[in-house]
Amino acid sequence: MQRSNTLSERTFMMDGRLQAKEHPMARKYIARDPRTGKPIKMEGATHQDVDYEPLKGRWSALIPADVMSLADGSLPSRTVRWNGNEHVLTRKDGVRALSQVTKGMIHPAHGLLLRALQDPAPEIRIAALNVLPEFAVRRSDELFDWLSVLLDDEDLGVQKAASEALARAAPTFPSGVRSSLANELRSTDTHRRNAAWKGLEALTKTWPDVVADHIDSLFLESNVEIRRKAAKMLNTIVGRKTSVVWDLVSWALSDEDAQVRRTVAKSLPRLAKQDVRMGTVFAERAIVDEDADVRLAAIRTIEKLNRGHGRARDLIIAGARSSDIRVRRSCIAMLPKLMAEDELRSLVDDLLKSETDEKLVQTLMDYRYDAMLEGTEAEKNAALSPALPIPELDREVLTAQGKAVGLNPPTGTPRLDAGRGESPATTDAPPEPTPPTSQPRLTERRPTQDEIMGYHDDDDVDDWDFDEPYD
Repeated sequence: MQRSNTLSERTFMMDGRLQAKEHPMARKYIARDPRTGKPIKMEGATHQDVDYEPLKGRWSALIPADVMSLADGSLPSRTVRWNGNEHVLTRKDGVRALSQVTKGMIHPAHGLLLRALQDPAPEIRIAALNVLPEFAVRRSDELFDWLSVLLDDEDLGVQKAASEALARAAPTFPSGVRSSLANELRSTDTHRRNAAWKGLEALTKTWPDVVADHIDSLFLESNVEIRRKAAKMLNTIVGRKTSVVWDLVSWALSDEDAQVRRTVAKSLPRLAKQDVRMGTVFAERAIVDEDADVRLAAIRTIEKLNRGHGRARDLIIAGARSSDIRVRRSCIAMLPKLMAEDELRSLVDDLLKSETDEKLVQTLMDYRYDAMLEGTEAEKNAALSPALPIPELDREVLTAQGKAVGLNPPTGTPRLDAGRGESPATTDAPPEPTPPTSQPRLTERRPTQDEIMGYHDDDDVDDWDFDEPYD
């Protein structure tokens, strides 16, 4: 591959000042939108500032002065001890260790790294790519330009190292690798494409707005596999309450591929927890989808909504008449939580006219059954509300007053002198009835009409002699 020597000639001029201390530290990297140049806004998202921890290896045993000398080739080799063994390090190890130089060496080390990225030896370019993501945190000028070039290097080992460097750098430098990442996501090479998607997945944890922008363009691809992967990636950022994400969900639910719609529909229950209004809108669209799995995901979304009123209630009632038995089964199961008993029985009577599934018919019949009206005596009694328990204090007062407590018979009132060792008084028993005295048995007769009318109320009946004739 043809490479420009401009950068090499410029960096060679720094060799005499490698140990200089006057070069300032590069300013902190700011992610910017490549279209506008403005910093990318996080819109309230939690952004973790990723700072690469230099990967450990045998090069970690080098001191900064030896790192610079090995990297520029002035020191052919250096023997170090690492993990109990001796290792002979060469220039590629020096390049690999450039990320651990001191602050004063950042500027010349940056020049050496640019030289290494253009080196004719593939192993030197690979070492430079390995250290590029962690060195870019300290100074990133021109590094990502060379990264984009080396992604198409003629050496397969260099291509692989460049893809891995892109995946590692993506979470921290979204605008620096934006165009390279977009191209690699669509690469026909499996390894390069997988590495790019790995970088995009890592980017969801730091810059989800950038991921949404990538997904926006990926949904426009004719390749269905790319759209399917984009739908999976959308699920990782669907929790962000932004209009951009809602637009992406809407477009995905309208995709011609059923797998894309299924994948995004799985995220609707989680979206409904965060925004009831948008969850209801998407559930209303998904419940009439031609794919059964999408409709089922809509039902699960409705379960997360406020089902007592509004559009969610209407969706459940409509779903109870769906042609998909899974949708009907889920909606019918929610009806008892949605309606009062009288309203439920009225709806059940209507549903039974068209329901053909035996299990659902039995379920509806159970909903219509009223134990208070149609049940056995035991079922009717079981449906009654139990009486509230009598407080213990009230029990003691009632017992002391000799009154009945519940179904227990009343007890006698204790005597005042019961505490002096005497037996407590019992309730006065009614006197035993005395046997009746012998009375002359009256002759039985039928009362006259005058007696019935009360004309003789003032007469003394006891003085009448029933043996003598009445004058």
